[in-house]
Amino acid sequence: MLKEERQLAILKEVELHNRVQLTDLADKLDVSIDTVRRDVKELDTDNKLRKVHGGAISLGFSNYSPARNNIYKLQEKTAIAEKAAKLVKEGSAILIDGGTTCLELARLLPTNINLTCFTLSLPVAQELMHKPNVEVIFIGGRLSKDAQITIGANTINNLSEITVDYGFIGTGYVDAIYGLTEFDWDIVQTKKAVIEASKRTILLCISEKLNSKHRYKTCSLNQIDTLVTELSPEHALLTTFRKQNIRLL
Repeated sequence: MLKEERQLAILKEVELHNRVQLTDLADKLDVSIDTVRRDVKELDTDNKLRKVHGGAISLGFSNYSPARNNIYKLQEKTAIAEKAAKLVKEGSAILIDGGTTCLELARLLPTNINLTCFTLSLPVAQELMHKPNVEVIFIGGRLSKDAQITIGANTINNLSEITVDYGFIGTGYVDAIYGLTEFDWDIVQTKKAVIEASKRTILLCISEKLNSKHRYKTCSLNQIDTLVTELSPEHALLTTFRKQNIRLL
């Protein structure tokens, strides 16, 4: 594989999953970690991604801007957020996870709706501050500078003390049989607590992430009430998901 092809493959992985590890990229591309490290450094220098310790993150994930120019598959994520926003009822209490699709949901919530919204995401909290009728409660804890969400024991403890009508979450990977997974153990523990705090859990996920998995399991698919993608529920890519006990939107 030529360097240009390799770097394009790296960019796609980073943009799709928001954050990736060098070891995973090396395995996927069947090259050495040193080769991947050099590629990532070059891409960082060219301002195409951001290099972090042991991996890389997408610019759209690390630098939320009003213009949203760097968000991968923005049109698809907007379509997902539009569907999800219709689930939110007047006067309900909801919880919004971190990530670019969840941020789109926060942006698209109607300005006239009365809500109580918990979030552990700094960008989501900032977006919700523009909604005059939304009471915003930020869940504190140790801040992940990469993901811009709070994680750790304090966050999990705070989540254990609330119950919301809907919890909207994202995921790095989802498989119809194996469920939701991530490569970050702390993120997994936080998402488990979000699911536990939610009467109904709504997964917001672009279709490119379907039928993928990683090392740490967040939950089984049957712990998710609704899967929202940009696709029609009848789409062929959702065939295996339709066989599970989950609502598709």
